[in-house]
Amino acid sequence: MKLRLYTIAIVLMVVLFGSKSNLFAQEFDNYFVDKTLRIDYSFSGDTSKQYIFLDELNVVPRWYGKRKRLGQLPLEGNGQITVRDKENGMIIYKNSFSTLFQEWLSTEESKRTQKSFENVFLVPFPKRPVIVTVDLMDYHQKVMATMSHTVNPKDILIRHIGERNVTPYVTLQQAADTIRCIHIAYVAEGYKEEEMSTFLSDAKIAMDALFAHEPFKSLRNRFNIIAVESPSMESGVSEPGKGIWKNTAFGAHFDTFYSERYNTTLHLKNLNDKLAGTPYEHIVILVNSTTYGGGGIYNSYTLADTHNSKFKPVVVHEFGHSFGGLGDEYSYGDENTSMYPSDTEPWEQNLTTLHNFHGKWENLIAKGTLIPTPESKDMKTILTKVGVFEGAGYQSKGVYRGVQDCRMKTNEVPEFCPVCKLALTKLINFYTK
Repeated sequence: MKLRLYTIAIVLMVVLFGSKSNLFAQEFDNYFVDKTLRIDYSFSGDTSKQYIFLDELNVVPRWYGKRKRLGQLPLEGNGQITVRDKENGMIIYKNSFSTLFQEWLSTEESKRTQKSFENVFLVPFPKRPVIVTVDLMDYHQKVMATMSHTVNPKDILIRHIGERNVTPYVTLQQAADTIRCIHIAYVAEGYKEEEMSTFLSDAKIAMDALFAHEPFKSLRNRFNIIAVESPSMESGVSEPGKGIWKNTAFGAHFDTFYSERYNTTLHLKNLNDKLAGTPYEHIVILVNSTTYGGGGIYNSYTLADTHNSKFKPVVVHEFGHSFGGLGDEYSYGDENTSMYPSDTEPWEQNLTTLHNFHGKWENLIAKGTLIPTPESKDMKTILTKVGVFEGAGYQSKGVYRGVQDCRMKTNEVPEFCPVCKLALTKLINFYTK
């Protein structure tokens, strides 16, 4: 009788709250210990075929990611990693991401050359054997490559890192609740040992720039921020287009994909090795350079060059990509790309193709507003009027943004638009409430 009542109760809870897997996956302590399983992969291939290979397993002290909504995604991303309990098949953790590999697949080089890219993902360390699945999506949000493998937490070949020789770091801000918060690490790139005081100053500037913007300003106490003093042998950063190569901590360089201002690092294993043992989940690489540039990849990292006049707006813009999953709201004139096809609604919450606009920012649009929305020359209207304005996601036609100008469109705009604020607020609440 008791068993029957228990079964009825479970059925009722599933009806009310969703599937059994999602219901029980919310209990962190049922499935995980307070450690991080870091899984290193190699993504490789070209435009015709893509592959996922397991590289290495690592265990790191403490877990600094989400502890609630473990089986839920706030954003779809360009890829997903899913952890299932091997015994019962339930999803016990899920996260989404984007990668430089997938971005590279849109380049001309990927049509004639096969390459591989390092990728690193952090998941909570399981108590029992699990099955981990990685899916990479194309621009139509269809799976183009998938790979599953078993992880036994008792595997003796899981490498232990972060237990000693931890890279020195300084806590810039402690969250009100250090368990249910968002952990950010500012990391030094191109700063020599004797330049760490400069790095710490730059990290504080970057932090203050972020919290000068809403909704980060109002929700500041939900962020825990550190500055990781990772020294480089040489000062500065590599600029291949100028024939300059530097020996730096993470090998960052401009001219990524032969784009002059695109500054990234491909050495994600080394980056995460240096961070092992520090409280981090989201990474902001600060580069000791006067050259304008940077980059941001969703749930991978932000990179910004610190000693130029655009540092503050750029580091905030790129964090909008890497943390917020926001898309670029500018276009390249009449040049179209394949990144946002008309038959697919972008997962980025500040872009639409009007393929499936419902659930994005339609509630912010005043009744009677034309869709698409004609542009205005009045400055107040440009910054505040919410509509559906054509030209975004690098395309002049077929992709739309919510406001004429925004922090995700130009460096000169001082704040995020109402659409981006809404998206960021939802995301922060997802992780911290």
